Amino acid sequence: MKFCKSIITTAIVLSACSLNIQAKVSEQDAKQLGTSLTPLGAEKAANKDGSIPAWTGGITQAPAAYSVGDHHPDPFAQDKPQFVITAANYQEYSEFLSPGQIALFKAYPDTFKMPVYQTRRTASLPQFVYDATIKNATTAQLVSDGEGVENAIIGVPFPIPQNGLEAIWNHVLRYRGEGVARWGGQAGPTASGDYTMIGFDEQVMFLYSQQDMTSAKIAEDNIISMFKQEVTSPARLKGTALLVHETLDQVKQPRQAWTYNTGQRRVRKAPNIAFDAPGTASDGLRTTDDFDMFNGSPGRYNWTLVGKKELYIPYNSYALHAKGVSYDDILKPGHINPQLTRYEKHRVWVVEANLKDNMRHIYQKRVFFIDEDSWQIAVADAYDARNELYRVNMTYAVNYYEVPATWTTLDVYHDLNSRRYLALGLDNNEKMYDFAVKLDKGDFTPQALRRQGLR
Repeated sequence: MKFCKSIITTAIVLSACSLNIQAKVSEQDAKQLGTSLTPLGAEKAANKDGSIPAWTGGITQAPAAYSVGDHHPDPFAQDKPQFVITAANYQEYSEFLSPGQIALFKAYPDTFKMPVYQTRRTASLPQFVYDATIKNATTAQLVSDGEGVENAIIGVPFPIPQNGLEAIWNHVLRYRGEGVARWGGQAGPTASGDYTMIGFDEQVMFLYSQQDMTSAKIAEDNIISMFKQEVTSPARLKGTALLVHETLDQVKQPRQAWTYNTGQRRVRKAPNIAFDAPGTASDGLRTTDDFDMFNGSPGRYNWTLVGKKELYIPYNSYALHAKGVSYDDILKPGHINPQLTRYEKHRVWVVEANLKDNMRHIYQKRVFFIDEDSWQIAVADAYDARNELYRVNMTYAVNYYEVPATWTTLDVYHDLNSRRYLALGLDNNEKMYDFAVKLDKGDFTPQALRRQGLR
């Protein structure tokens, strides 16, 4: 796998393999942010051959036809694929593919395709997030052997990362608004394509991202987000609920989680909602820490920042996001419908996580490919105890104009052994996410979870 040189000094990239290097970024290096680097630390310039253009601010205003509450219209609907990668020609493009993507061509040679479009660097965030990120660059640091962060708030903590843990924390703490209510579901088609929809109502408070939050306050409370999920369908699962308080320092206080079971009509503490426990109603097709591509404590792995490379990743996935697209049109045997996907060449950070000798997890190794413009994990390749590819996970991102923020519209987890996949975030026939929802910490207590279950 070839890696491109970064504007960020080679010394920083090479030294990033060691967790012992935790020095804060110097004021001089931080001056690159907003000049040669974007405010989030991406390379602002185009790549050598121009196939990745310069970043000029991303999407700064919504298309004229858009109103808040709409599914977000495609600003590039007139674009046509430049070429299509298939099982017959993927070797010509292998330099820009992950091992997992190549495995999908081999697993589904007749049907898996990657239509590649013009690269459009659409990622954008509010100015106050950029300002916070630039400030974080010279103050943030890892604590608790990398299982926590201090002296950072609102923006990504390490826009010029010096090791793999800093890079993965950037993903975990990236800005996705201050809160959101969302509706949708997931499905795990069988090898023949049959599926059952699992419906979800979810609410999230991103406490770390609140515009008036301070690093001192977030450190005191040690909670970066609160997440509540209720299953709405099918009938046999309806009413099952989950509550999670995600912590900033996982050693000081691990994640707190509770579940509500409709049969027992009781709320129970759920310390097992972590690591490789199966995800909610996922049929064993993803782990708990696969949610959002990675979440929770990083403590079971040794993390290495391998470097940067150019990769074809899902991007500007507005066709997949469009209102009214039927789930039958999306969910096909083996993988989602390639005709609804859009891949672009982007620079990604490559972060490798290897399981520590004294730890257990079904993934022995994980390799994350993180979009430099948004810190969203775009592709994650997971390996089993034999060091063989086990799962290939991809996120399909759009810019949510009203925030603005780049986040996924669909996460897809491919299990190469069972030849099945899980599509999480299906929302084409639901009302659109509400980023203006008024949420209160009182909505995210075990008592509130019980009251909700009893309704």
